[in-house]
Amino acid sequence: MKMSKPLHDNICAEHIFSSIFNKHAKDLHNFLYYKFGELLNPKDKAQEAFVKLWENCAKVTPDKAKSFLFTTANNLMLNEAAHQKVVLKHQKIAKPKLSTNESPEFLMREKEYNDKLQKALANLTEPQRVAFMMNRVEGKRFKEIAEILDISTKAVEKRIYGALEKLRKEIKEL
Repeated sequence: MKMSKPLHDNICAEHIFSSIFNKHAKDLHNFLYYKFGELLNPKDKAQEAFVKLWENCAKVTPDKAKSFLFTTANNLMLNEAAHQKVVLKHQKIAKPKLSTNESPEFLMREKEYNDKLQKALANLTEPQRVAFMMNRVEGKRFKEIAEILDISTKAVEKRIYGALEKLRKEIKEL
């Protein structure tokens, strides 16, 4: 059986690059957001990865584009984290104060619960957190997550169930 030659040996044609962008931009951003948080500007790093992909378009074949993007974006985020020496799990996000009819006790419990949840999410392993957030926040199926992360569906299941187990232990109210 003869191996068929790929239709395109690079992604410099605008329609090819555009289809790669449309296919991977959202997943790339979300992957970076779940892995590193908002503080390191995942949107900027995702865009920067696409710029680097375009700059290297002659060297990248369509079947290697996704891997190039995710690796490049991940490295950009790691470099940014090292540069800023940021510790994400201690990140506090100021939320605007909204007027509410809830009792102070309810608001205090809600804040305690949210703090527990954020701490529990931060304590997950990075692979568990990424898979869990893709599933629970985005509603992606295990198969979709497996394709995006380039791992088996079984590995996705193991990560998500492991995350759920850890979260249940840390947050008794779940």
